[in-house]
Amino acid sequence: MSGAGLILAAGESRRMGYPKALLSYRGETFLDTLTGLLGARCSPVIVVIGAAADEVRARAVRPATFVTNPDYARGQTSSMQCGLRSVPGDAAGVLFTLVDHPAVAPETIDALLGGDARALLRVPRYHGRRGHPIWFSRALIPEFLALPAGGAARDVVRRHAAETEFLDLEDGGIVGDIDDPAAYRVLLGAEK
Repeated sequence: MSGAGLILAAGESRRMGYPKALLSYRGETFLDTLTGLLGARCSPVIVVIGAAADEVRARAVRPATFVTNPDYARGQTSSMQCGLRSVPGDAAGVLFTLVDHPAVAPETIDALLGGDARALLRVPRYHGRRGHPIWFSRALIPEFLALPAGGAARDVVRRHAAETEFLDLEDGGIVGDIDDPAAYRVLLGAEK
């Protein structure tokens, strides 16, 4: 395993009204589902926590490296940067996802990790829509770390469009962004 996994679970989950990392999916929390999925293929799995940090850490069952972002209220970029600072120097790349995408198939992870070795980024698509997780080479870590407070990871992704491998996959989980109770009900309905 030459890549690290990075899961962002630091947000306040305002639209959901409950920490998304702790929502249940297939008998586990979103966080444990993703930690298990990435942990089978990546080492280490780094989880960035912030809001509800103590509760999220206390309820995590699967092993992970937890990093607390004290500035989580500044947004996803600050959490991503916080997690990237913990990626070991020998990691060839990073498999990055948000905690609200628990329905990603194991085959998607395998495809992302086994893609074109020349690509700096590998981005999954489902019926033309981009999703998570994404894989990126460690060569891009300095660019992500250099983003200003108002910057977004997609700025780095767009800058390297010519070096990106897009993977068209039949996995609706890559676009299954569970942000609010309605989306969660749809996810649970699809689970049956």
